[in-house]
This record gives sequence, C-alpha cells and structure tokens, in this order.
Amino acid sequence: MDIKEIISKMTLEEKASLCSGKNFWETKSVERLGIPSITMTDGPHGLRKQRQESDHLGLFESIPSTCFPAGCATASSFDEQLIEDMGKAMAVECIANDVSIILGPGTNIKRSPVCGRNFEYFSEDPLLSSKMSAAHIKGVQSLGVGTSLKHYVANEQETLRMTISSEVDERALREIYLAAFEDAVKYAKPATVMCSYNKVNGEYASENKYLLTDILRDEWGFDGIVVSDWGAVNNRVKGLASGLDLEMPATKGANDALIVDAVKSGCLDEAVLDKAVERLLKVTFNTKVTEEQKTNNPLDLDKHNATACKISSESAVLLKNDNSLLPIKSDAKVVFVGEFFETPRFQGGGSSHINPYKVTPAIDSMNLFTESSYAKGFEINSDEINDKLHKEAIALAQSSEVCVIFVGLPDRYESEGYDRKHMRLPNNQVRLIEEIAKVQPNCALVLHNGSPIEMPWLSGIKSVLEMYLGGQAAGAASMDIISGKVNPSGKLAETFPLRLQDNPSYISFPGNRDRVEYRESIFVGYRYYDKKEMPVLFPFGHGLSYTNFSYSELKVSIKEATDCDKITVTVKLENVGTCTGKEVVQLYIAPKCNIVERPVKELKCFKKVSLDIGEVNTISFTLDKRSFAYYDESQNGWSVEEGTYTIMVGSSSRDIRLQEDIHISPVSPIAKHFTVNTPMGEIMENPKGAAFLKEILKDSPLFSQSAQGDKEEMFSSMAREMPLRAAGMFSGRLITQEQLDEALK
Repeated sequence: MDIKEIISKMTLEEKASLCSGKNFWETKSVERLGIPSITMTDGPHGLRKQRQESDHLGLFESIPSTCFPAGCATASSFDEQLIEDMGKAMAVECIANDVSIILGPGTNIKRSPVCGRNFEYFSEDPLLSSKMSAAHIKGVQSLGVGTSLKHYVANEQETLRMTISSEVDERALREIYLAAFEDAVKYAKPATVMCSYNKVNGEYASENKYLLTDILRDEWGFDGIVVSDWGAVNNRVKGLASGLDLEMPATKGANDALIVDAVKSGCLDEAVLDKAVERLLKVTFNTKVTEEQKTNNPLDLDKHNATACKISSESAVLLKNDNSLLPIKSDAKVVFVGEFFETPRFQGGGSSHINPYKVTPAIDSMNLFTESSYAKGFEINSDEINDKLHKEAIALAQSSEVCVIFVGLPDRYESEGYDRKHMRLPNNQVRLIEEIAKVQPNCALVLHNGSPIEMPWLSGIKSVLEMYLGGQAAGAASMDIISGKVNPSGKLAETFPLRLQDNPSYISFPGNRDRVEYRESIFVGYRYYDKKEMPVLFPFGHGLSYTNFSYSELKVSIKEATDCDKITVTVKLENVGTCTGKEVVQLYIAPKCNIVERPVKELKCFKKVSLDIGEVNTISFTLDKRSFAYYDESQNGWSVEEGTYTIMVGSSSRDIRLQEDIHISPVSPIAKHFTVNTPMGEIMENPKGAAFLKEILKDSPLFSQSAQGDKEEMFSSMAREMPLRAAGMFSGRLITQEQLDEALK
C-alpha cells in the first residue's frame, strides 16, 4: 500500500480530520480512500473496552475481560518473559474485541510513595521500568496489536496533573525520567507514545518540541504516533508542529478546523501535517484487526485466568519470614482474618479499572488446610472499629496455631485522580493487627496495596507477604504461596521507607498551584536512601524465598577497560536450600570517581533464574558505555569519568554478596574546559595540567616540612580546591599569564 499516494489524494480537510478522534475511543476513517477507523482503549493490565457510554475514569461498565496484576505487582517479578507472556494474552483479548491499540504500559517513575497512580507504574528505578515496559510492548505487539507507552513524561503525581509544571533539571530528566522510556522506545518500538497532561519545565508536554521531536524522534528514532492523553491538548496547532500527531478524544471538528486555518494562513507548513498523517496511516493499517488474526488467536479466558494466577504468584514478595512461619503445613490449625480474605482488592481505580470475568478470592482455597476457619475482623468500607467483628477475630486467633491476617488499602485510599495523604493502613486494621499480635505469636500478614505502607506493628508479626494488586486470581495465588505450593520469588521494585517523611520528595511533593520542583534531582528511591545511609523498612530489590541461594566466583572479563569495551560479568548461583526456587540476581555499579556527584550504586542488569535443589547455574551479564555513564549537561551528552568502578552482585540493593573493582578509561573523553577558576584538584586529573602544576608547585610551602603532620590534611585540601589563579600565592615564584594560558590549552 502506497501511503504517500493516498495522502496525495486527500483534501486538506481530510488530512486534518485524521488528527483527532471520531469519538471517545475511535479514530476517523476516510471511506473513499479505504482508510479505516480503529479502536483504542484502556489498559495497561487488561482490556477495558466500554459497552456503550464512554469515559476515561472507569465510571461506565466495560466488557468482561481478564484483570491481570497491575504494574506495581508485575515489576516485582523482575521477569521479562513473564511480562511478555501477559502482553500476548492481552493482545488476544484485544483481537477478539476488535481493539487495535491498548493504552499502556505506564512507565512513570515512582518519585513519591503517595502518588495516587503508583499502582499502574513499575518502579522507582528507570532501568527496571524500561525493561518491564519493553517486555510488555513486545508481548502485545507480537500479535499485531499496538501499545501506547505512557505518560511521557515527568507525570509523577495526580494533584493538578493537567496543569502543573514538573520542574526537572536536565540531568535528572535524562538519567531518571526519560531513561524509563528510552530503551522501551528504542528496542520495543511501541506503535504509539502518549504524552502526559502536565507541563515539563514550563511547557505543556503536548506541545513540547524538545521532548516530542528532538528527543523522542530525532534521538531515539521513534516513528510511531504521538497521541495525547485524553484531554491533554492545550494548543492544537503548536502541538502538531511540535510532534503531537493525534488528539484524543474527539473535539467535534473544532481543533481540526484550527489546523486547516493554520495551513491556509501559512502559520503551519502543510508538510508537517502530511508527515503526521503518514505516521497515522502507517499505524492504522498495521494495527487494524483482521479476521485472520481472530482465527489464529482464539480467545480462552480460562487459560488467561491461569496465566494471571501464575503472574501474581511470581510477582508476590515475601518481605519477612521469621522462624520460617510460611509456608504453613496443611494440618495446622489456622485462622484467616480480614475481609480481604473473601473480598480481595486486586486492582486500582480510574481508567485502568477492569471488569473481570471472574475473581478468585483466597477463601475459595481454604480446603488446602484440613482445620481452618475465618473471621471477618473489620469492614473494608469503613475505618472505624466494629467491636463485634474485632473481638470475634481476636478470640479465634488466640485459639489457633497460626493466624493469617489479610489487610490492605481500600479502593478509596489510592486511585487515579488524587494522591494519598499518608502511608498508613486504616485504623481499624492497624488496631486489629496489634491486638491479635498480643495473643497470637504466630502471625502472618498478606498485603493488598498499590504502593508502600508504614508498618509500626512489624516487630510483632513473623511473616509478611506483599501481594500488591495482583489481579483477579490474586486470592488463589496468595494461598498457593501460604500453603507452599508456590515458592515466592518476587523482589521489591521500590523502597519501603520507614515513614513518608523519609522520602526524598517529601518537602516538594506535590508542589504548589503552578509547579512542582524535583529538588532531589537524580536521587530518587534507593539512590537517595543509600546516599544518606538511611535505614529503610525494606530496600529496593528485597524479597525472600523458601529456599536459599549461594553466590560465588564473580568474574569480570576486563579489569582495565575503555568505555568502548563490552564487559562480560559472570557469577555462579547455587540453590543450597531444601526446595526448588527462583532468585533475581541483581548487578549494581558503584562509581568511585569524585568529580561528578553520583549515586552510591545503580542497578544496571538483572536476571531471574530458576534452580532445583543443589543446582548450579552461571549467570552472565554484559556491560557497555551507558552502564558507567552519567549525563553531562555541559556537553549535552553521556560521559564516562575515568576511574575505578565497583561491580556489585547481590540479592537486593542492600544485600550485596560479591564485588569486584575495574578501571574504566574513556577512549574519547569529553574535553574539559579549564579556566583560571578551575580547582587545581580537577586540573591534576589532566596529564598536561598535572605536569604543569607539579613543576610550578615543587618549591611551594604547601609541600614543605611545615605542611606535614597535623597540618597535612588542611594544606592538601586547600591545594585541591584552590583555583588556578591563586596558585602563584603558594608557588614560591611568579607565574606569568603566558604560563597560565599555556596550561589552559
């Protein structure tokens, strides 16, 4: 099909018409030229196709479909293949319902634990977010259905999300917020990217040429459609000129007319419109659902339910397990407490709210235990203590051998549209946990929440299983883990701080009426807690297992490397426990260079591995320049400092098992522009500068006998931090301007 030929036959009005929706979910068609309309609808963890009335907030009923675990859960699987399989299952449901593009995945960074939409997003770490997003996209698009990577970019809160300006320094934007999207765009090639509502550094994302064209298209090579979030357009003509192809939903032709007028008046080059239409047609023809797709991909919702259960069980994180309380033996006298046991919370509220075709509560699996009982304990829809339910639960817990309490955040606590005010569980749940812990020493908790919570009662609880929002089969998955049918293998994709006030964004989140400043810059999540050497409740990457793993024989292929080298890192992993299990091997890099402010360490690779009892596997990782680089704002590019880097391999960000130092030398280091105000310590890192300073300072009082002993550190520090222009004060001789000019070349 010759798209350019089709465009040549279109009127100006027809071309402009394709740049906005036909209605809430469909694009426009041009029947005379064979251009079809396609349907897009919400994800990101299942198909939300509404029956009749349309909205973007989950208010009206949608068709039954599989509710898979939300992003907060799936990221904890650290399993790219698993997420890809989920994407394929979602694509099958899209095909069966004539949906061409499903909106998702959401890959915004979890800057604050109280962002109301965190349950949709993957992680506080950009590498993990990007890898999970890429796997999701590859899975969906492998069957010809398109995705919409969202929300591009710096949309980390719900408060005033449609107007607030996210003020982010360039380095943080590149290393954290854009990095979460970058690899997903480059390697998974989503059909569409959805721009966010907010402004970024004062300019709406929907009309930000720097983001939509300079970076997304020119740097990253994106050739799909940029679509607006629903209602995110501020200035349609400026948006189109900046790279926004499709406005959703329909505007009843109002903004289409503005495009036509802009072209006719010469304010908008028609070639810009033609290019947008070319991209729109390419995606439209490539994603239009066909009968062949339906024949080749038959829908089996029961199979998808089993897939959802598997994903949920692989994503669950065992946070604590003192004395190996879990798994519980089948013949133990166990009591289950909490309304979530019979009415699970398995998804968040808003545009991603799925109408599940079936839900499997944990209570359906009570038969896994020969002697079990249940007490409601509290009401989900109230924060008040129900004395009758409260006392019944405590009495039953006291008479049992083990008590498992199902608690979590109710729907009203976290949703699209508003941010949480705190990190606490409802008061009635907290009181019940505390009272049961007083009378029953063998307590386990199962959590249902989309983001971290505070746990002041943790010391009285032996085991904590984090299910997050695990989809329609989360109840069955949790019981499989509690009973030992499944060995938990999830790892936290975010840090659980001890309290909200510890979070690096606490002071500036969610900003004021006009702007929110990302003052913590690159120090998001574990990058901040590690830099501060701050205790946390549970660190990034943490997750326990019913078995144990041994790490050994860390090997690095090149100890003296350049930034152009591909470096192979291998490590042996052995299951030294008593059952088959899976471990997520995490590789971090810790720069030891001192010139540029860097995080203590950063995740650069990970791999999930399954091992039988006694099995040994050699895990291999490959590192490249980007693994060691930081974004140099002065050079508008990625730079590697020369120096020592520590390769760290472990089971979490704070459980490093093995480490090895290597030295990296840039092949083409970015030129440093020294001035008379450059500190001498920085000049010393340049060979020519070091030779010059060594010569002029050889007779300096700074290096005399009087500068030794207890004054040595003082003089050494002064010398390192002294600007070059002051060197003459301590050189013992006159330094001419000519000598300074020569040194600065």
